[in-house]
Amino acid sequence: MQRLRVLSRHAKTEEILLSRFCNHPSRSGYIGNLFILFLAFTIFGFAALHAESPVQHTGGAAQKQDSATPSDFVGSTACLTCHKDVNDQSSSGPHSSHTHNGKNIPCETCHGPGRKHVESGGDTANIFVFKGAQNSDEDGVCLRCHAGSLPNFKDSAHREADVGCVGCHSIHAFKNEKLLLKQPETTLCETCHRQVKSAFEQPSHHKVNEGAIACTDCHDPHSTDRAQGTIAVAHQNQICINCHNDAAGPFVDEHPPVKTEGCISCHAPHGSKSPQLLTMATQNDLCTQCHTATPNYTEPGTKPVHDQKTLLQPCTSCHSQIHGSNTSRFFFK
Repeated sequence: MQRLRVLSRHAKTEEILLSRFCNHPSRSGYIGNLFILFLAFTIFGFAALHAESPVQHTGGAAQKQDSATPSDFVGSTACLTCHKDVNDQSSSGPHSSHTHNGKNIPCETCHGPGRKHVESGGDTANIFVFKGAQNSDEDGVCLRCHAGSLPNFKDSAHREADVGCVGCHSIHAFKNEKLLLKQPETTLCETCHRQVKSAFEQPSHHKVNEGAIACTDCHDPHSTDRAQGTIAVAHQNQICINCHNDAAGPFVDEHPPVKTEGCISCHAPHGSKSPQLLTMATQNDLCTQCHTATPNYTEPGTKPVHDQKTLLQPCTSCHSQIHGSNTSRFFFK
């Protein structure tokens, strides 16, 4: 809308100037009118260019670092004169060794050169302050160093949900030394993913709360994976078989849903009221969603010879190799 308003306003200016040129009563003013015409097109062209290419406001320490000279940096010792409260974990963390021309500047690596900030008596306008800054500016600071390992983070699901780097990580008060997380990993993830937290409290669940596995064993919080269809299924299955390698295959006789719908067609990945993380109350309820003994069932090789809804023993009492078999197309033992 802003672009349309700019173009419309300057189009009207061009129309007025053109009218003056074309309807001028005297030919003696031809040169002056020609200049007016040239000026009109210049103004309109500049407005169009400006509307199509708005200035990118990157802000933050990233921009200040690019134009800084060695004398603009004061070093961490000067910073700690006032900011003693932040000289805690950050002094021994992985960011503490940043230098510039031999000067130790871990603070200014992220907050930008500090000389003007110091000379102005602590004016925050002369330094980059993370608190209250836009996520894009904060991320820009972090990605100056971490872009190599996170080249597409700006397209990730977390970033699209307006969760930036400092939403999960803390340089000064981390609870996880390896990943610099603001809280222990499970607690941090469950802060937003509350529906998953309740799933881990179900009778059958992956042992995340117990500390046996972590969220990041299965999920990549920086991922930009947007795979669809069978590609997504294959990716999901690969995550599962990293631990459940007995179901990896390949098998001579495959159970089709494993390949077409994936592990989660039968299993709830976080937790379930049913054993084996099943998505339904019993194995038989789950199996008969597809394998139902009805008179008009026409799918070859799928219709069961008996109605499991009337029997108590689970289907896997006989079809024990349900994920796939190399010896039986009916997945028998």
